[in-house]
Amino acid sequence: MKVALLTREFPPEVYGGAGVHVEHLAAELAELVDVGVHCFGRPRPSGLVAGNYEMAPGADPALGAIAVDLQMAAAVAGADVVHTHTWYTNMAGHLAKLRHGIPHVMTSHSLEPLRPWKQEQLGGGYEVSRFCERTAIEAADAVIAVSGAMRDDVLATYPAVGPDRVVVVHNGVDADAYHPDPSTEALDRVGLAPERPYALFVGRITRQKGIGHLLDAVPLLDPGMVVVLCASAPDTEAEGAELEARLADLASRSGPGAQVVWVRDALPRPQVVQLLTHAAAFVCPSVYEPFGLVNVEAMACEAPVVATAVGGIPEIVVDGETGWLVPYDAGDPQAVAAGLAARVNELVAGPDQARRFGQAGRRRVLAEFAWPAIARRTVEVYETAISSSH
Repeated sequence: MKVALLTREFPPEVYGGAGVHVEHLAAELAELVDVGVHCFGRPRPSGLVAGNYEMAPGADPALGAIAVDLQMAAAVAGADVVHTHTWYTNMAGHLAKLRHGIPHVMTSHSLEPLRPWKQEQLGGGYEVSRFCERTAIEAADAVIAVSGAMRDDVLATYPAVGPDRVVVVHNGVDADAYHPDPSTEALDRVGLAPERPYALFVGRITRQKGIGHLLDAVPLLDPGMVVVLCASAPDTEAEGAELEARLADLASRSGPGAQVVWVRDALPRPQVVQLLTHAAAFVCPSVYEPFGLVNVEAMACEAPVVATAVGGIPEIVVDGETGWLVPYDAGDPQAVAAGLAARVNELVAGPDQARRFGQAGRRRVLAEFAWPAIARRTVEVYETAISSSH
């Protein structure tokens, strides 16, 4: 079976969960099928890459993506199935299906209509992204949802998509790369004292990740704590400036609460692993999270998790076993902040419980979120799509 895997992101140009997903999925698929990755950007050294496509300098981001899609659609002729990730490549898969008669499988990592804050980032390009996603998903031979909650969202948002075409295949994690690491070089780099407990956030600066809820919780946290924000790649300059202003305001206050350390640059994976390993709590305050891969990565490093109960997160974090789930109410941000703070403080005060949560989390990762099983399930989706299209 010859599979064309289409993605915007591929190492070393990875900035989000979809890129991490494709990186590991491609490696495992290569053990089972003939896979070629087609991606945006400059040439890569990976032998899995079958094509690189750069946007024209100065191109409109949305229209430039469609221009790349045209190149991708032309390049995948001869594949048995085309598998796309995110709206950036969904249209390429749709056009390949029309032009070459290739079954189109798309993985739904998120849904554009459920991310209205992208209007702020993309302007009119947001309508283009919505058009690309809607056109592709309604015609796709199969849609892979990364969680049960994501499947529900697909069917509710796009009622033209038949339920029999939407299957759940969870995201995974490389448990060999994400594992407890007792080394402390990363703590030294960030300026953390090993004996001082800290809560850790890792993610992009975007409305989706709910950083504001965590900052609202800071005054409610144990004053002996540190909150470490590994937050980079703002969606917009305004969001980056907003975070900077919020942190400056927190620093100016003399009241109780935790200290905040902002790590602005994306850290290498080994350093993130060290920070996860030593965290008193990993905090995921997201407002929208179709899956929440970062929680799996944290659990793989035996970090106890405190996360909002949104999207696919309750399918990952077992409340009271691998961490705590905090109810999310967009209309009551104070309650969200209070819930996050209470659960983090509880873990800091109870290190034995935190340790049990962390160990249970890694056991769950090894049992449920390993990449070889995910790749095998994905190949089964391909086989069904190919069979159904004939």
